[in-house]
Amino acid sequence: MMTNPGILLPHKLLLATNNQAKVREYKSLLQSIPFELVTLTEQGITTIVNEVGKSLKENARLKATAYAAESKLLALADDSGLEVDALGGEPGRLSARYAGEDASDRDRVNYLLLRLKDMPWEKRTACFRCVIAIATPGGDIEFCSGECRGFITLEPRGKQGFGYDPVFYLPRLDKTMAELPLEIKNQVSHRGQAARKVYRALKRLGV
Repeated sequence: MMTNPGILLPHKLLLATNNQAKVREYKSLLQSIPFELVTLTEQGITTIVNEVGKSLKENARLKATAYAAESKLLALADDSGLEVDALGGEPGRLSARYAGEDASDRDRVNYLLLRLKDMPWEKRTACFRCVIAIATPGGDIEFCSGECRGFITLEPRGKQGFGYDPVFYLPRLDKTMAELPLEIKNQVSHRGQAARKVYRALKRLGV
């Protein structure tokens, strides 16, 4: 870990999400960085940060800065979204709430498929996007982003992953995200691409 002389910096990196599937992915993606990865639950943090930003980047910033200030640790937060071209970029930053605040992953997938009912295959193009924000307790912040393009299938396939993974098809692999083992998903996903930039972001923050 790099430090500036005379400045004591935390050796922990807070994974600022209550989504346990995301926690598992980040622990896999970030296992080689020189920090102890800790969770909100482990730190006894129950605060919910409202995602009221107008973009993925803004929502990631809101969460990272709030949890860094509360925990006094470096905090990593992300916001991810699925953008479907035929729906004008929906659901985008509202992906987690597309079928309502209390909807399940299955509810969201079913609602998306309903919106795309009778849409021909060639028009079912979509993009997964992820923006990661890493904030220090003092308010410094760095961003990392990634994207992955594919198609929305006619029906769910696969049991891995979460969210819209069962209907996000990758032509080059002939599988949906939910059909990929985690190590392969991490290589190609939007979140994996963004996470591979985290180490450089930490260096830019001087930690």
